[in-house]
Amino acid sequence: MQLLLLVLLFVTFNAFSVDAKVPRAVPREVYDNGKIYDITHKITSKLPSWDSNNGLGSYIWLTSSIKNGSLDNVSEFKLTTHTGTHCDAPGHFYQDYYDAGYDATTLNLQVLNGPALLVDVPRNTNITADVMKSLNIPRGVRRVLFRTLNTDRRLMFQTRFDSSYVGFMPDGAKWLVENTDIKLVGLDYLSVAAYVDLAAVHLIFLKNRDIIPLEGLKLDNIAAGEYNVHCLPIKLAKGDGAPTRCILTSTCESSNISSYIESCCAELVHCRYNKRILRSKGYKRLLT
Repeated sequence: MQLLLLVLLFVTFNAFSVDAKVPRAVPREVYDNGKIYDITHKITSKLPSWDSNNGLGSYIWLTSSIKNGSLDNVSEFKLTTHTGTHCDAPGHFYQDYYDAGYDATTLNLQVLNGPALLVDVPRNTNITADVMKSLNIPRGVRRVLFRTLNTDRRLMFQTRFDSSYVGFMPDGAKWLVENTDIKLVGLDYLSVAAYVDLAAVHLIFLKNRDIIPLEGLKLDNIAAGEYNVHCLPIKLAKGDGAPTRCILTSTCESSNISSYIESCCAELVHCRYNKRILRSKGYKRLLT
């Protein structure tokens, strides 16, 4: 009987094992010759974690292992809702919203998917009202990914949390809410808010439950400009946030870029007004 069991285990193991010469997997960031960019940071033990000097640390472990005699590999993991690339839900900073069920399952997928601008922020400052004015983002653009000094400093690749990261100041957040149509606010570190004004900025962005902060984006080696963004947060009940897989896809050929702004304008009633603003603020190439 023991011999029979050993034979069965041997056959099972060999049936599911792979050749020892299988090459190591190489993760990809760009697909289809630059038409798809993965802007999600890989979750590893060295990923920076909020206020931690040691990064994320141990977060995943095998509960079932082929090497230990199981038929398959099965893992468990433990993460905060604000790990790596993630979205914030309204309940993150508002208790009454949390109690009312405004969690990660209620995040608007229409906001999280569609035409977007990737813009470069001046590298010597947090995002203030003056910085927002200088970016000349016209009415009609609903999704903006802000690339800052955080990307240049590769902060998301450093294990130790760095509180000197660039983020929004309250006046910058207020200006965005009052003077733009932006509903998806993306940034390249663990928070859209500067460390010194965490609560104030989040309270401004989340107050009306229509703006989604998208944090921890991987925006290196991608040209600024127009893309389609696609973000799908984990559908996590009671989650005040959720890890999110995000990609950018190219919109169209540069000779036919007008479809980008048409898709932006189609989301608003005042399309003709938006086109006039675009021309006046130097976005003529989007309309050619």
